[in-house]
Amino acid sequence: MVVEHALLTVEAGREEGFQEVFGKAREVLAEADGFRWAELLRCAEQSEVCLLLVGWESVEAHTAGFRESERFRRWRALVGPFFTEPPAVRHFHELGARFSG
Repeated sequence: MVVEHALLTVEAGREEGFQEVFGKAREVLAEADGFRWAELLRCAEQSEVCLLLVGWESVEAHTAGFRESERFRRWRALVGPFFTEPPAVRHFHELGARFSG
C-alpha cells in the first residue's frame, strides 16, 4: 500500500465550503478501484491549507486508475474550484506498522 500526500491550498474565506463539498468528493474517491481510506486535515497555523492523505493499493491505482478516470474528473469538478494553486502531490510507501502510544 502507498499513501498519497496532497497539500491543498483553499481560497481564503472558503474553507468551510470546501470542507462541506469534500464530503461529496470523498464518496467519489471511495468508488475508485484501489482506494483504501482517506483523511483530510486542516493546518492549525494556516486555515486555508489542508493535507489530504489517501491510502491506495499502489501508486498506479492512483495515477493511472483514478487520475485517468471519469471519477477523477467528477472529484476535480467538486473540489477544484476551491484551490488557489494545483495540489502538491507525493506518494509514500509504508515502512512499518503505525505507532500509537
